[in-house]
Amino acid sequence: MFSLTTAAVVFGVIFLAELPDKTALAGLLLGTRFRASYVFVGVAAAFVVHVVLAVAAGSVLTLLPQRPLQAVVGLLFLGGAVLVLIESRKRGAEDDEAEGARVPSDPSFWKVAGSGFMLILVAEFGDITQIMTANLAAGYDQPLSVGVGAVLALWAVAALGIVGGRALLRWVPLRLISTVAAGVMLVLAAFSLYEAIAG
Repeated sequence: MFSLTTAAVVFGVIFLAELPDKTALAGLLLGTRFRASYVFVGVAAAFVVHVVLAVAAGSVLTLLPQRPLQAVVGLLFLGGAVLVLIESRKRGAEDDEAEGARVPSDPSFWKVAGSGFMLILVAEFGDITQIMTANLAAGYDQPLSVGVGAVLALWAVAALGIVGGRALLRWVPLRLISTVAAGVMLVLAAFSLYEAIAG
């Protein structure tokens, strides 16, 4: 069954977690050099692959008994909050990474979209948002709702990074976005750990 509420919660959590990520910066870099629509197609396709893998991994986690599953999900969210805060402090290094992103010399659709796809496919593998998507899939046991929410959130961040990243960063500092994302994950961690303890 599809749950709009679950998809909306997942969208919010993944959106906030992905905003300060290096892949948004890489998308911004590619978007300034090539046609935005070409870049977005490649990036969007890579995010679909990542979400499918994450939801599948999360669905496997649902085979655990409920209380241990809630404990694992809570601890992973707690770890995710810490990782987001640590990553926000390494902003300068990530900017350098984005600058070093490999860009195609030929601006044709397949070259640009392929470059965006490969960049995100490699950079996002095992990333915090992929881990969080697996956690959410395990916690909600609604793979379709989690998958749709996660994909839409990642696409929204990619679109912001490619088209409007510079304008957003003028008004909202990345440190604030990271702090809000970490706060949301801490709330989810507390809720999951409470569920694990209370049964």
